Amino acid sequence: MPPSLLENLPDALASAKTRPLFVMRLSSRMQVIGPTPGYVRRVGAVFGGVFEGERLSGEVLDSGNDWQTVRSDSAVTLDVRLVLKTDGEAMIGMTYRGIRHGPPDVLARLDRGEAVDPASYYFRIASFFETAAPKYDWLNRLLAVGIGHRSADGPIYSLFELL
Repeated sequence: MPPSLLENLPDALASAKTRPLFVMRLSSRMQVIGPTPGYVRRVGAVFGGVFEGERLSGEVLDSGNDWQTVRSDSAVTLDVRLVLKTDGEAMIGMTYRGIRHGPPDVLARLDRGEAVDPASYYFRIASFFETAAPKYDWLNRLLAVGIGHRSADGPIYSLFELL
């Protein structure tokens, strides 16, 4: 019998390491397109926000959007495009895909804008960045993962650079 793939796995493949990147809060308003063939489409208009971390901080410009798909299993997938502007005026494009799901009663409370415990549902994202700013060129070559929480006026995320 061949050896298991898990045997003798190099340390670099045995676990994921992360480093805090920033915390981001978005201000958004949901626009519901409605039931389309296969799912319900919603679009979140992002009209600003802030992000703060040890290596970069600044504001989220009001040009972003969040195309959401509400699937038949009630999970919500996200496809987001944002523009970040650092405190030093550097412009950074940010894209992320994500998924949010949980118990039906928790999701219904979220949809009504009620406060819920972020540990009561699953909300994760995977982010990429692009910038022409030499100071932040390192962002062009990393993947960040995030944990999200939805409040009545928009989401808040803790993002981590995946090392």
